[in-house]
Amino acid sequence: MKIRTTLLLLPLAALGLAAANGDPGASPLPDRWTPAELHAALAAMPEGDPGRGRELHDRMFCASCHGPSGESPSRNWPTVVGQRAPYVYKMLLDYRDGRLPHPEAEPMAVLAEMMSEQEMADVAAFYDAQALPALAPLRKQHPADTLVRRGDPERLITPCSACHGVDGQGGRNETPALAGQRPEYLVRAMRAFRDRSRDNDVHHGMGQFAWDLTDAEIEALADYYAP
Repeated sequence: MKIRTTLLLLPLAALGLAAANGDPGASPLPDRWTPAELHAALAAMPEGDPGRGRELHDRMFCASCHGPSGESPSRNWPTVVGQRAPYVYKMLLDYRDGRLPHPEAEPMAVLAEMMSEQEMADVAAFYDAQALPALAPLRKQHPADTLVRRGDPERLITPCSACHGVDGQGGRNETPALAGQRPEYLVRAMRAFRDRSRDNDVHHGMGQFAWDLTDAEIEALADYYAP
C-alpha cells in the first residue's frame, strides 16, 4: 500500500535541524532501510518458536499494553495478535536501532534493546501463530471503500488492498495486517507517515500513499479496518 502513524513533529524537526547544524548534543538518526538491507535482515531472521514467544510475552509484561494474547485493550497501543512474523521482527529491529525516534517509541525501544534477535523472532512467531481478531469485510457503502479497493489514480494512490490484502490480512514479508487494528493507532500511524515524522518504510511506500490523504480519509480508513 503506497502511503505518503502520534509522533510530535516539532521535537523531531528540532532534532533534525540540530544534527544538520552540527550540534554535538544531537544524536544522529540511523540510516533508513534499503531494500537490500531489509531483505538480508529478514532472510537472517532466526526461526521463531511460538512457545518461547509466549513465555517472553508473559515475562516481559507485553500484555500490560498489548493484551493477554496481543489484542490491545487500549486505544493507546496497537493490536499485534495475528501479525506476520517478519513485520513484528522488523518493527522490533526498528525500535532497537532507533528508527522510530519519538517519545511514544521509548518504552518499546527500551524493551527491544534487552532482546536478542532470537527472542524477537520467538515473540514474532507467537503473534503470527494466532488468528487476527477479525478480517475486514467488503463494505461497498463505506466512505473508505474506494481507497481500499481501487485507490485514487488521479492522486497516484495505490489501493490499500494491493499491499495489505483484500481482507486486510497483510501482505508479503514486512507488510502488516490492518484488519482488527485499533483505529486510534491506525489514525496516528497514517498521520505520522503523511506528516513525515515516521520514516521507517522502505521506498517511502506508506509515505507516498499518505502524503495526499485528508484527515477525514485517514479516519475513514481506520474505521474500515476496525474490529
